[in-house]
Amino acid sequence: MSTSTLASHPLVETQGVDVIAESDRRGRPRDLFWPWCAGNILLLQVAWGAYLFDFGLSFGQALAVTLFGVVASFALVGLVSLVGMRGSAPTMVLSRAVFGVHGNVLPGIVGYLLMLGWETVNVSVAVLASGTIAGRLGIPAGPTRVVVFVAVVAVVMALGILGFDAVMRAQKYFSWITLAMSLVYIALTVRHVRWSALGEHPAGDALAVLGACVMVFCGFGAGWTTAGGDYSRYLPRSSSRAGIVTWTTLGGSVPVVLLIGYGLLLCGTDPSLAAAVVEDPIGGLATLVPTWFLVPFWFFALCGLVSGATLDLYSSGLALVAIGLPIRRWQAAALDGLLMSIASIWVVWFATDFLGAFEGFLITLGVPEAAWAGIFLADLAMVRWAAGYDEHKLFDASPSGYGSVRWPAVVLMVLCCWLGFGLVTNTAAGWLDWQGYLLGPLGLGGPEGRWAGTSIGVLLALVLGFLGMLPFARREALRGR
Repeated sequence: MSTSTLASHPLVETQGVDVIAESDRRGRPRDLFWPWCAGNILLLQVAWGAYLFDFGLSFGQALAVTLFGVVASFALVGLVSLVGMRGSAPTMVLSRAVFGVHGNVLPGIVGYLLMLGWETVNVSVAVLASGTIAGRLGIPAGPTRVVVFVAVVAVVMALGILGFDAVMRAQKYFSWITLAMSLVYIALTVRHVRWSALGEHPAGDALAVLGACVMVFCGFGAGWTTAGGDYSRYLPRSSSRAGIVTWTTLGGSVPVVLLIGYGLLLCGTDPSLAAAVVEDPIGGLATLVPTWFLVPFWFFALCGLVSGATLDLYSSGLALVAIGLPIRRWQAAALDGLLMSIASIWVVWFATDFLGAFEGFLITLGVPEAAWAGIFLADLAMVRWAAGYDEHKLFDASPSGYGSVRWPAVVLMVLCCWLGFGLVTNTAAGWLDWQGYLLGPLGLGGPEGRWAGTSIGVLLALVLGFLGMLPFARREALRGR
């Protein structure tokens, strides 16, 4: 299909990063439940049960951390989703009102890299797990990985290129499939849970709880904040504000809390299973199911991972255009799919430490992501919700528009990142040894101390970004009035 034919094909979304016209608005807030549910109801979430016990928590502490971290992080996504409905454009386009048309390149790149990273994680896990399951079925693992890689990439790229309507329809089907299969998996494996063993895990101290909570916060909703408005921008402006926040929060958090909670039951029962899950998340969980269920289990795992990668690829395509790449939305999605494929090949066939790189990726990009979210939400609360967005100014870098660079927001984000990176560490990833440079000077024990594992820099970046932006946002609000 030629470029011109594809661009005009009725199945392909023609809307790019421009503002949605009133005549094109449709849907209801409850429609937001499906993309966020499908994008997060992954078997990979069950593996978090093993990750949380690595922090030295008791079962009760790990469950509380899961509930608070997941719900709080997806509530942020719900708040950002309000902006999509209010401004009728992708999140990273509306961010221009805060950072300026060219200044917005900084948070745009951060948001894009985070989504590209998650795409890579989802595709890589799908391929690695397929090799493990195929081996158990007596199928050659090597060729199976290649076939699954090609199939998964093809589906994810096809949906991302087709655009909004295709993504939203597919996510609804993915949600029903994965919800049903989750219940079947639980029914088949619940016999492995030893309730008495759950009380054998000693409680961790406050710093261990804080570190686990920050990890959960970064691993789920916080990573979706730059995409929150992408799926609500088509909603009518009369849509319920509470409904948008509620359905987004529920769609993302309910499946995650349930699956992590079940993962805590399984991994808290069997340390050997926990170790296997850390090494190969989906493959480790597959050891619990009978042989006859391996093929449905395989399909279940792939559906969830494809769904999550699809959301990321669609939003990352929008982010590429929003930061100024002179191509169409569908072309940006195709380019992102190519980069995703290259990164996944490296992870599957060449990388040696998946978990270390994964943790380093989450925490490192979690700092600027949190800083952006704090700044963006402060501007929303003080200025944009009342004043709205001027659709012409979003694309105007002159002083009469939103300007080229809005220095208060840009400088504040850089400052929050400097402070945040100084208070996080990633010892498992050697290339991130430079972090944690403020832990010693501030008397927090240095990179080897107890505070080093809390990743407190992420929360600091979020809070300081919000509080630091309030005076500037208040001044702009008063000037607007």
